[in-house]
Amino acid sequence: MNEKHQEEKIPRQSVIIASNRGPVTFYRELDGDLTYQRGSGGLVTALTGIIQEVNATWISYAISDEDKLWGEGQISLQNNNEVFSLKFISTDEAAYEGYYNQIANPLLWFLQHSMWNVPYAPVIDRDTWKAWEAGYVAVNKEFAYSIIEQLEKTPKPVLVMLQDYHLYLVANFLRENTSPRLRPTILHFTHIPWPGPEYWGVLPPTMRQAILEGLSAADVLGFQTNADALNFLRTCQTYLPRASVNYKPQRVWYRNHATYARSFPISIDVEQINKAAVSDEIQAYHSEISDLVGGCQLVLRIDRIEPSKNIVRGFQAFEEMLELYPEHRGKVSFLALLVPSRLDVEEYQDYLDALMAAAGHVNAVYGTFDWEPIRVIVGENYARAIAALKYYDVLLVNSIADGMNLVAKEGPIVNQRDGVLILSERTGAQEQLNSGAIVISPCDVYATAEAIHQALVMNYDLRAEKAARLRWLIEREDIREWFSQQLAAVEELNL
Repeated sequence: MNEKHQEEKIPRQSVIIASNRGPVTFYRELDGDLTYQRGSGGLVTALTGIIQEVNATWISYAISDEDKLWGEGQISLQNNNEVFSLKFISTDEAAYEGYYNQIANPLLWFLQHSMWNVPYAPVIDRDTWKAWEAGYVAVNKEFAYSIIEQLEKTPKPVLVMLQDYHLYLVANFLRENTSPRLRPTILHFTHIPWPGPEYWGVLPPTMRQAILEGLSAADVLGFQTNADALNFLRTCQTYLPRASVNYKPQRVWYRNHATYARSFPISIDVEQINKAAVSDEIQAYHSEISDLVGGCQLVLRIDRIEPSKNIVRGFQAFEEMLELYPEHRGKVSFLALLVPSRLDVEEYQDYLDALMAAAGHVNAVYGTFDWEPIRVIVGENYARAIAALKYYDVLLVNSIADGMNLVAKEGPIVNQRDGVLILSERTGAQEQLNSGAIVISPCDVYATAEAIHQALVMNYDLRAEKAARLRWLIEREDIREWFSQQLAAVEELNL
């Protein structure tokens, strides 16, 4: 979409965004002053590129004590005068624990990534139900009440953009508690996969129906892929009594209200990431990356530490590659930049232990005095991550399931070596980028090992061709296109 058309699609109405995690986290400097840093994750990356171009308010949960202390106000994420409103909500600690660490993660996250070992887990017991009622339901209501407060003082019309699996019940609470005068257009975007109805049978009917009723109270539902949108329709047809599902317009009719399911593949802010890549902050990490690689070819992965990212199998595939093709030993380094995620959830801490053990095993078997095959760095450092993306020969994205995976889009944009992207067929990004990537099955360690070898020995002309194709695919559908597609859908449906 050209720039002029993008500008035409920037909304004239007010926008309220609601998400669990906000665009910034506040902290105290040494002198005691409150300040903030940009948040991490795909949602923040996606939305901060365009949020300052509209009359916007962002409502999110107060993650830190400093977030709670700051409360609400105006902030800017760029070096200009463009600002937007940010408001934090909070509840008691027990409610958040139930909402986030028991229901959203891991129950819904594992379900939607098809990762439960169903003969053994999940076990939905009395504590789970308490977490549902006093946690997930209660926090969703708090989000709805905060949005309603904002609606009362926001110029009309208003588009409410709800984000992700944390807030599945909010749209229904909004419809039940707003007058027709205040009622906004509601668009809910789900950033993670939506599995078929057979997997939603894991949830008890009460939870499942509340989620489907909540989503069916929105006007437009956005998903990463068309397969996800169709799976939602199938789930409603199977589990939502008295719902009428029409697959041709991809619509659910429920309680005299139409909800349309659409795919809007999320992307990155190409312009901003290109600017960031040449900034002094990122340039400062070049020597560190060079020292880590040590003149070797670089296999890179950048992920949050969570089981869906399939990090252990990635290390196992690298080990298999070194065994099959010993000519790579001492000549290839695997750098894993891993961001801590939900480590207070037992399954995530266990996974961190497992991946560190897998990396340690490869290093013990194949490492030498002057060569460490796998280097794992745990920590959140956006500048270092972008610096590393500039120099990979192979970018490994082998997720078991991923709504999109924005690293697969950031990498080809900033990379300076025509690096090869190895991409799981279970990522949303695969639907767009498969023609420029080597696509693998995430559970096939042998095929992944072969793909890493193929990428390392690929001739320069083919590498350059694939890299150019990836850049073109990503640049033509950047974050503004994603945002514009949603606004176009609202306009098309006369909402």
